[in-house]
Amino acid sequence: MTTERLGLHHKDILSPLLREITVPLSEYCFANLYLFRESHGYEVLSDGELYVKGRTYDGFTYLMPTMPAVSLDPVLLKEHLREVDFLFPVPEEWLGIFSPDEFEVFFHEGDADYLYTVEKMSTLAGRKLHKKRNLLKQFVEAYQHEALPLTDEHMDDARSILDEWQKDTVLDPGQTDFGPCREALDRYEELMLCGGIYYAEGEPAGFVLGEEVNDETFVLHFAKGRTKFKGVYQFMFNNFAKILPPKYKYLNLEQDLDSENLRIFKSSYVPDAMVKKARVKLRW
Repeated sequence: MTTERLGLHHKDILSPLLREITVPLSEYCFANLYLFRESHGYEVLSDGELYVKGRTYDGFTYLMPTMPAVSLDPVLLKEHLREVDFLFPVPEEWLGIFSPDEFEVFFHEGDADYLYTVEKMSTLAGRKLHKKRNLLKQFVEAYQHEALPLTDEHMDDARSILDEWQKDTVLDPGQTDFGPCREALDRYEELMLCGGIYYAEGEPAGFVLGEEVNDETFVLHFAKGRTKFKGVYQFMFNNFAKILPPKYKYLNLEQDLDSENLRIFKSSYVPDAMVKKARVKLRW
């Protein structure tokens, strides 16, 4: 078996494999793996089949498959699982192939992705989202605003937004996703990311960026806004959902990582589904 630290040179190998998996989980995107390679200590393992070895935020080692579980060699899989804590992230639709006699399946709440219909985000319809609509209305009425594609000419503005966002958190950059987000901006085209940037009163106000995870799901890896512009996040999510190509039915805002603030924020948009990610452990 060969083991390498995950790097940009793995993009051409991993991207097509991950693309073939077609599940809506946010981890199954090369850019996500690459940008958070330090946080998870990602390595690429090759032994006829490719795995990504990583470490969860709560300290467990795991293997992530790069093909649907049904296609994995069961003998090799068991050998590899003896070297880590579990296989992860495993979509619920794959669990049928894991015999309860041989495998233990469990879930961690903070792992689940928040999934919303694009229609919901583009309309903010319904009683439960009336506060979001009000904030959106306040933003639109209070500020002269502009929404543009995030392209090279706007990257410095996006970096300034990110810098201000980081200062406002009053946390060390190592405690936030500042580093991965900055690298996402720096390697935007190389990682084939897509996003939008938003202006209010002629000033950079916020940006979002992400990528396609499958044919009907777009995942937003980052959303950063300047809090001086009330309602900017509601405006960004609503606008971006409106301009997504019609083939996308879902918007994935990723997991909350057991952060109470993130859980409250993402739950406030009333997710249409919580996409669970199983941890599958060998029993012996």
